Amino acid sequence: MGAVGVMLAERSVAAVAAWPSRPIKLVVPFPGGSSPDLIARPIAEALGKALGQTVLVDNRPGAGGNIGTAQVAKAEPDGYTLLFTIQGPLVTAPLLSKRLPYDPQKELQPIGLVASSPNVLVVEASLGVHSVAELVQLLKRRPGQLNYGSVGKGSAAHLAMESFKQRAGVDLLHVPYLGFPQVLNAMLAGEMQAAFMVPAIAMPQVRAGKLRALAVSSLGRVAALPELPTLQECGYSGFEAISWQAMLVPARTPPAIVERLSQELQHIVRSDELRNRMLTQYFSATASSPEGLALQMKAERERWGRLIAALKIQPE
Repeated sequence: MGAVGVMLAERSVAAVAAWPSRPIKLVVPFPGGSSPDLIARPIAEALGKALGQTVLVDNRPGAGGNIGTAQVAKAEPDGYTLLFTIQGPLVTAPLLSKRLPYDPQKELQPIGLVASSPNVLVVEASLGVHSVAELVQLLKRRPGQLNYGSVGKGSAAHLAMESFKQRAGVDLLHVPYLGFPQVLNAMLAGEMQAAFMVPAIAMPQVRAGKLRALAVSSLGRVAALPELPTLQECGYSGFEAISWQAMLVPARTPPAIVERLSQELQHIVRSDELRNRMLTQYFSATASSPEGLALQMKAERERWGRLIAALKIQPE
C-alpha cells in the first residue's frame, strides 16, 4: 500500500473510532403515522441513548417505499444514514419493477430484523358483511365494482389481497397509497371497501365501529386478537402474509459500525420496554443478526417470487 493508501486507511480507522460524532438520520420511506413509523420512533429514541447521539426519523414516502430506500442505497456509507423499512422495497419491489433505482442485494447492508405483525382483513362497516364468506358472496355479486387499498405494489398488503382474490375467485380493483394512514382515510371516506392492514392502524377504527375486522393473515390466531379467525380457518389452507420491519445501511458501511449497530439494535429489540411497547401496537419484537435478516430476505424473495409468478403479476 502506498503512502496515500496508508493515509486514507488511517483516516477511515479514525472516522470509525470517532463514530458517531454527529446526529444520525433514520430514513423511513413511508409517511408519519404509518406502521414502520410507529416502530421506528421508539427504536430511534433508544438507539440515540445507546450511541450517545441524536437519531432523527426522516420520513421519505413515495413509490411504495422505493424513493426513500433509493436515497439510503445511494447515501454515503459512513454510518450516519440508516434505513427502517418493511419487506416490500427490499424483497418484492425488485421482482415487480424493471426500473428500480437501487439494488437491495448490492447496495444495502442488513443490520437486523425488528418487528413482525400479521395483517387483518378489514372492510367498511357499512358494507354489511360480517365474515369472510359473506365478503366473498358480495364480491361475486359485484365483480370489479369494489376497491381495495395497499401501501404499494409488492407490499404484503397488496400480495395478500391478490392471493385472496385468486383463491376466492373474486375481483377487486387495486389502488396503491403512500402508507396505511392514507388507506385508512380512504376507507373512512367510503372510497375504499376492503384492505389487508396491520392491526396497529386498523384496530382502533374497528373498536370504534368504523371498520369491521374479518380475519387475520397468520397461520395461527393472534393472542391480542383471539376473536378473529385466520384465513386458514376460513377455508384458505396455508394462507399467510406477515408484515415485518428491519434496519439496513448503505453497502460498504465499515464492518465495525455494522457490528455496533447490530449489537445495539438486538439489545433494544430484546428489552422488555420495547417488547411491551410493540405489543400495544400488535407487533412482536423480532431480533436478528445481519446474517439472519439477509437469510430472511432471500427466503422471502423465493417465496413471493413463486406467488408473483403463480398470480401472473407482471413487472412494470
